[in-house]
Amino acid sequence: MRPINILLCAGMILAPLAATGQSGSAEMEAAAVTSPLFGVAIPEGYRRWQLIAPAQEAAPLDELRAVLGNAVAIEAYGKGDLPFPDGTVLAKLAWKHVPSPVFEPASVPGAPTTVQIMVKDSKRYAATGGWGFGRFVGGRPVDEAQHRTCFACHEALVKNNDFVFTRFAP
Repeated sequence: MRPINILLCAGMILAPLAATGQSGSAEMEAAAVTSPLFGVAIPEGYRRWQLIAPAQEAAPLDELRAVLGNAVAIEAYGKGDLPFPDGTVLAKLAWKHVPSPVFEPASVPGAPTTVQIMVKDSKRYAATGGWGFGRFVGGRPVDEAQHRTCFACHEALVKNNDFVFTRFAP
């Protein structure tokens, strides 16, 4: 292969990672770190998963969010299956909500705030509705106290939707 072709191939591989502000090694490092209580990790390659829905969180968080799903999640959403099957993994990415510098009426993602992961394993996480949770800031899991709040919120507000807030955006 000629040197220019090698550079083009490398660019095609690295460009998506650079566009998301992550390096390949940072993503792999993050995947090796697990949340307290649940042992949930940031899945390798999650940024290439399919979009389930965007969301906007008002003050005080002022965040733009995107929920992505693995292939199992996408299939379940497509069929309208509840409860979600074991193997479903959802990833919520969040950024500070800021005005667009080039189009005044628009908002765009600012600084990243969290990556949150939900993993469906009805046996391993039987005590929490079949779901394990991971909340990560800067690629590192938040403390145990924050992880203890995950299921309580999901149980209180979306128990009838298999503990999942996000609906599929057509």
